[in-house]
Amino acid sequence: MRIDKFVLSMLVAVLLSFLAPWIGAKNSPLHLETISKWGVALVFFLHGANLSFDAIKLGASNWRLHLFIQSCTFIFYPLIGFAFFFFAKDFISFPVRLGFFYLCALSSTISSSVTLTGIGKGNVAGAVFDATISGILGIFITPFLVSIIMHDANLGHFDIKKAIFDIAKTLLLPFILGQFFRPIIINTINKHKKIIGFVDKSVLVLIVFVAFCNANYDKIWNKIAPFEIIIILISIITLLAFVLFSTIEVAKLFGFSHQDKVAGVFCGVTKSLANGAPIAAILFASSPYLGIILIPIMIYHQSQLIACSLLAGKWGANNSISN
Repeated sequence: MRIDKFVLSMLVAVLLSFLAPWIGAKNSPLHLETISKWGVALVFFLHGANLSFDAIKLGASNWRLHLFIQSCTFIFYPLIGFAFFFFAKDFISFPVRLGFFYLCALSSTISSSVTLTGIGKGNVAGAVFDATISGILGIFITPFLVSIIMHDANLGHFDIKKAIFDIAKTLLLPFILGQFFRPIIINTINKHKKIIGFVDKSVLVLIVFVAFCNANYDKIWNKIAPFEIIIILISIITLLAFVLFSTIEVAKLFGFSHQDKVAGVFCGVTKSLANGAPIAAILFASSPYLGIILIPIMIYHQSQLIACSLLAGKWGANNSISN
């Protein structure tokens, strides 16, 4: 399997952050942190403009599929994250455990889950609806779940109202504005999809780069044991395998058709780096551990692409033969 080019670009950014952390650190004259914030707003504006409301309405009626996906994303996953965060406290450091929990608290992807559903001959309309709703719900639910962790772990006051307001201002408001201006700019967007895709990925790479520059500048890695990265890698692969198996079996219990099973599994299992990185940059803006917190979602992103692509190809081929 070839490594995803997007993931490769993030790895290059991480390497560069070790070689020259001053480029993206908070005191840098280049002000990359500010540029990344405005870049995030632009990306979510374009996401809003690119999203067809008719496509969302088409998949809105299948309430059993919606219940399955949102429960997996915001109940099943966070429960696993809670268990890991508290039971691993004796041998895993706080920022690594927080990063794992944060991964579990994130919303589903939009582009990846819809694409995978299409490849697997699944319910694309349902995937579009649920992935979109998941992303919007995540703006509110993800910081709420993080606040529970911060409170239960006695980590001090976490201003959830401010966190949700900041996230809504930076992500949701541009998204809504994009929907508003969609009739005016959609033709331009359709003509320049490659450029927009490049901007989208570049902003995410910039967020990762800035986070790691700050971590390296503050010498955070001296506080993390090397074996913890190995444990988190094993834990994430185990998590993905367990949730894939569980969602497939539960989808069978629900009596889903092939189309709904495919949409349910891929929307329920995938986690959004596109939402996760910007939200983390807001939630943990004052934390020197942001780079470490982002490691689990970066690992999970590549892992889910490999595993789900193989599964989607298999399901799509089998469904074509049966038809």
